[in-house]
Amino acid sequence: MSFSLNTPLDAKACAQLFTEARTHNAWQERPVSDELLHQLYDLLKWAPTSANAAPARFIFVKSAEAKAKLLPSLSEGNIEKTMSAPVTVIVAYDLEFYEQLPALFPQADAKSWFAGNEAAITSTAQRNGSLQGAYLMLAARALGLDCGPMSGFDLSKVDEAFFAGSQWRSNFLINLGYGDTAQLYPRNPRLDFSQACRIE
Repeated sequence: MSFSLNTPLDAKACAQLFTEARTHNAWQERPVSDELLHQLYDLLKWAPTSANAAPARFIFVKSAEAKAKLLPSLSEGNIEKTMSAPVTVIVAYDLEFYEQLPALFPQADAKSWFAGNEAAITSTAQRNGSLQGAYLMLAARALGLDCGPMSGFDLSKVDEAFFAGSQWRSNFLINLGYGDTAQLYPRNPRLDFSQACRIE
């Protein structure tokens, strides 16, 4: 069966990804399988990054032991929703991402663009790692999961607990699971086009 990649998604798909999707803070007692997490990564990995650098790294925190390791880094307001979420993703980035570029971007010597250039490494890792975290949320919604992204945590504590001795650094967290819609807050407004955009 053939299809065109330039055909707009229907309203139902757009609603699931954007217009009706919500940030969740309460969760159903419904597990997320390891197989689904593999599906999730295998979907998001195809989305674009600069020079195909793919600097994001994802830790899927599921076990009680891993949740206990994450707990001391959380701000008070994020503890309950994180501890009750089936999965919490630590969206991180690898400051040595450029070591993979000979395989990921073989058409140029892209590794040389970054090796020894701390400013380029950091900005590329942070920007593209954040992009990949957003791709993860869209992929999760596409697979029927709900998301609760957040930044209320101590990055240094997460890095010490999960990434000691490595060049991985935490960026933000995403709780994943099946949200309890009965406990959603009223939806907040968004800026309209005239407030956020210009066409020049």
